[in-house]
Amino acid sequence: MKILVIADIHANWPALQAIAEPFDACIFLGDLVDYATDPVPCIEWVRAHADAGVRGNHDHAVAQRVAARGGTGFRELAAATRPLQWKMMQPSHFKFLARLPLTQTVQIGANRLLLVHATPRDPMDEYLMNDPGGWQSRLGNVDADFVCVGHSHVQFHLQLDGIQVLNPGSVGQPRDGDARCAYAVIEDGRVSLRRVEYDIGATLRQMQAAGVEPRILELTESVLRTGGKLPLPVPPA
Repeated sequence: MKILVIADIHANWPALQAIAEPFDACIFLGDLVDYATDPVPCIEWVRAHADAGVRGNHDHAVAQRVAARGGTGFRELAAATRPLQWKMMQPSHFKFLARLPLTQTVQIGANRLLLVHATPRDPMDEYLMNDPGGWQSRLGNVDADFVCVGHSHVQFHLQLDGIQVLNPGSVGQPRDGDARCAYAVIEDGRVSLRRVEYDIGATLRQMQAAGVEPRILELTESVLRTGGKLPLPVPPA
């Protein structure tokens, strides 16, 4: 049994398309939308291929039509792209995002998996990186072989007292210094963290065609080509 594990697609259809991995089952760990501007094919792909999935904080905000707060960095990117996504999506897409559960426990083959976007303690918003002690403190009431998470956009795999914590990294916007699309595979209980190149230029061209302003394109290109780094602000003359 080969399980494809994906998270944090963020409307980046060229990145999702680059995953050519055959699989028997697929699980999705949240955040289909925001940051890039091609949400519809991403939603349709997950709706067609994912056997189980959960809602991310961006999915929730887009589905509930919550305006993104302005600011700098990733907040600025979300604020710029979210209104464009609302124009592209149909009612069925909003409904799909809104109906994704916050947590889900599934049995796939011999594996029992708890799916959550962030952490079991705070399903949509808590950031927890590759921190064995932090994760151990959040697994007290978990009955699963795997806890599969996203949210941080950082790929990692931990083995903690009989429970494996897996973050496949981000499909559409990695932030661990590697620009390649990130995902994971669980095959017969063994985890493999994987990366694949994709056409970043195609993502940027689609965003430009969608009407994204040059400054947001510049920020996005920096993030995508560096694996998560925003450009430093230019000091005043």
